[in-house]
Amino acid sequence: MKSITVQRLTETFQLEVLAGADRLDRAITRPRTHRPGLEFVGYFDFFPMERVQVLGRKEITYLLTLSIEERKLHIGNIVKYQPPCFIVTSGQQEIPYLTLFCDQEGIPLLRTSETTTEFIAKLDNYLVKALAPELSIHGVCVNVSGIGILLRGKSGIGKSETAHTLIRRGHRFVADDIVVLKKLGPSTLLGTHNETTREFLALRSVGLINVVRQYGRRAFQDETRIVLDIELSPWKEDALNNELEVVPQFTEYLGVQIPHLEIQLQPGRDVAGLIEAAANNWYLKQLGYSAAEEFMQRIESKLQ
Repeated sequence: MKSITVQRLTETFQLEVLAGADRLDRAITRPRTHRPGLEFVGYFDFFPMERVQVLGRKEITYLLTLSIEERKLHIGNIVKYQPPCFIVTSGQQEIPYLTLFCDQEGIPLLRTSETTTEFIAKLDNYLVKALAPELSIHGVCVNVSGIGILLRGKSGIGKSETAHTLIRRGHRFVADDIVVLKKLGPSTLLGTHNETTREFLALRSVGLINVVRQYGRRAFQDETRIVLDIELSPWKEDALNNELEVVPQFTEYLGVQIPHLEIQLQPGRDVAGLIEAAANNWYLKQLGYSAAEEFMQRIESKLQ
């Protein structure tokens, strides 16, 4: 199971440490946060104790309405479940009782000046990506007109050169050589780099280039949702390459089915242009349009 430390969370969001500074090595294993409103009133069925607990103005204001003894009881009931950490939002100050409990139990208590809604949105998004199941594969990842594409093929087939052509046509580069795939949901696959190769593209006979330095910030993006898996392969003389409608095929990564296409290479073929056409064709299909269907309808209307 993937995990990140509270220390990493603290550094990423520049959180103020109020208590439990010596326990920032505690592990966070569950994506998404939890606001323990019901738990403060004594309802603990389905309490997600493994999640980061966020305390907004509602929770803190409620605790301040309680007597000292009631407050100790309600906070103690939650603290004993040992959640990874507590985070207080909106820079709230009247929380010495929380500091005391967290210090006693060794649970990090953190604080941010951001509002509850804004902070939870950012933190949830971060945790989902940081804790997502992932897989590293050999390939190239690009974003063509807003459509994330994974380019695969044998070493030396021309994946990086094709990506370079796409970049020069105004599309965006994501990763070369090692593509990290992250599963964000049952049907959502994110493609990104592994940090070490960030912004770098390796071109045979030329060497390593920095895409951002050569073509500007607009030529690169950190991640993209993968919706097409395109394999570059050598030309096959006996293959049928003029189908009206390509039979749908899929490649599975981390349990997610991604539409798969094979583009055969031959001197003179505009491979980058074919990838652009494939991306636009996929988009039109999402809108319910099929060129093959329209073509067949025209033929049928002529025969009537």
